[in-house]
Amino acid sequence: MTSVFMFGATGQLALAMVDATAARGLGLTTLSRSNVDLTDTVAIRDAIAHAPDGSIILNAAAYTAVDKAETERELAVQVNTEAPATMAKAAAERGLGFIHVSTDYVFDGMKASAYAETDTTNPKGVYGQTKLDGEIAVADVHSGAAIVRTSWVYSPFGANFLKTMLRYGVDRDELRVVDDQVGAPTSAHDIAEGLLTLIAAGGNHGVFHLTGSGEASWADFADAIFEHQASVWGRRPTVTRIPTSEYPTPAARPANSRLNCDRFEQVCGYRAPHWRDSMARVLDQINRG
Repeated sequence: MTSVFMFGATGQLALAMVDATAARGLGLTTLSRSNVDLTDTVAIRDAIAHAPDGSIILNAAAYTAVDKAETERELAVQVNTEAPATMAKAAAERGLGFIHVSTDYVFDGMKASAYAETDTTNPKGVYGQTKLDGEIAVADVHSGAAIVRTSWVYSPFGANFLKTMLRYGVDRDELRVVDDQVGAPTSAHDIAEGLLTLIAAGGNHGVFHLTGSGEASWADFADAIFEHQASVWGRRPTVTRIPTSEYPTPAARPANSRLNCDRFEQVCGYRAPHWRDSMARVLDQINRG
């Protein structure tokens, strides 16, 4: 299998990729922002110039501060739009494959069912718009690029919803959690497995959706976390289900973040496990320390 040259060494997906590639004995080079400034076009191009021949360039780096993006538009544009375009162009010039990780936030969340790759995009905020513009820019400069959208990512690493619930739930009797936003909680390890399957399949390009199977609201997700932890903690916090209107944020969130992943399964032969099964594995890993 081809080696992977990855931007974004400290994020959830990157750390999961380290585990997944090690399990396969696959070569992996990771670059953090301390190695390459994502606002520096020259630095990005120089890094890719030194990637091993035959590498797949994977962009797992992004500006993900959804609310701060509303006031830090320029930085979000540089990292989410301009940097991926530079990476993709440099990869194309060397004849290297390119995979760009994107998000459900490219949609407005108004559809009644899961979004397909061909559905009309309509971001509701700066973060989603810069990610969509990045997708378009990548496709414009690299005809063989794969763009993989995912959602609601969690893992044992870093900051995410699951770890926030663990932090608050361990000593609170009640948590108020939004119940009218629906999506698919997605383990970073499942994304890593899917990306390696995509790479192994070879020659695939265009837009793909890759999330955990099943669906949940944020309140459903929290309730499942606490159900699993009840035997560990000897207690279980109550989840009070609230509407989005009772938890206002600077940036609007899609009410429907469900993504149809049929194309990924048809092309690559991989469908991520149900989110409850993957959640249990992540919680067990965290509980083991």
